[in-house]
Amino acid sequence: MKLKTHSQQETMAFGEKLARRLKPGDILCLKGDLGTGKTTLVKGLAKGLGLKSTQVNSPTFVLMNIYEGKTDLYHFDLYRLEEVNQITVMGWEEFFYGDGVSVIEWAQRLGGLMPSEYLDIQLKHKGENVRELSITAKGDRYKKILKGLD
Repeated sequence: MKLKTHSQQETMAFGEKLARRLKPGDILCLKGDLGTGKTTLVKGLAKGLGLKSTQVNSPTFVLMNIYEGKTDLYHFDLYRLEEVNQITVMGWEEFFYGDGVSVIEWAQRLGGLMPSEYLDIQLKHKGENVRELSITAKGDRYKKILKGLD
């Protein structure tokens, strides 16, 4: 599935819509260059999960932020991940397969730890305010999420 957003508000609105289809244990892997809107999308996801989107910021320097609510949001940012063992030390499996929704920015840095099933979201610049989101379902659960989303 591909779609374009033309503002931060549209990117957030898509995240909010997507979040309504998520449940605890779901994993979203976000990929894209700096400034493509990954954290903006996470703000929309947070809002859709009933959390305050204003709380959301990129956890670049701490690798992960936890936003607690009816459904927790585990927000990983692996941009500064130097070695995969940094994430194994923090017990990543508890979060990836836990009681919340896991969103992983720069997920390609997981290497062999990449989950077998997840929703892959690639974000690209397509103009000053335009972003293209390419979304691929990896597994049956994620195919159900995508069905009817557009």
